[in-house]
Amino acid sequence: ALCYLPEPERGRKFPRHRPENYSSQKAVRRKSSSRRGLPDADADLNATLRATMTKLTQWLWVLVLLGSAWAALTMGALGLELPFPCQEVLWPLPAYLLVSAGCYALGTVGYRVATFHDCEDAARELQSQILEARADLARRGLRF
Repeated sequence: ALCYLPEPERGRKFPRHRPENYSSQKAVRRKSSSRRGLPDADADLNATLRATMTKLTQWLWVLVLLGSAWAALTMGALGLELPFPCQEVLWPLPAYLLVSAGCYALGTVGYRVATFHDCEDAARELQSQILEARADLARRGLRF
């Protein structure tokens, strides 16, 4: 799961990036986690990274496909003769989409901030814990 640099060549002045007993530590960690019936931490990290990269890859493919379609339409690679009003709208379309996505993001953030709920119960509980901690520290001799 972790990426380490290769072993330094002879004569290099930089230290190794993994501890001497790295492989034994990893084996102990795997034994202990498998003994307890827990999943391997490295496997969980790999699965998470794979899922994240899959979503990123999907978004990149969509952007590449849309960009290719836009370029083919605007450059005339398909041999289509679009009317002038369509060409006028097609050229700045990526900028329009970018501005629209930014407006949507700002609107979503603004709505979430406006509808954020206060947690009075949690605030009261936190205040009581603060008072308990101050009383405990005062009992131990700390002055505020």
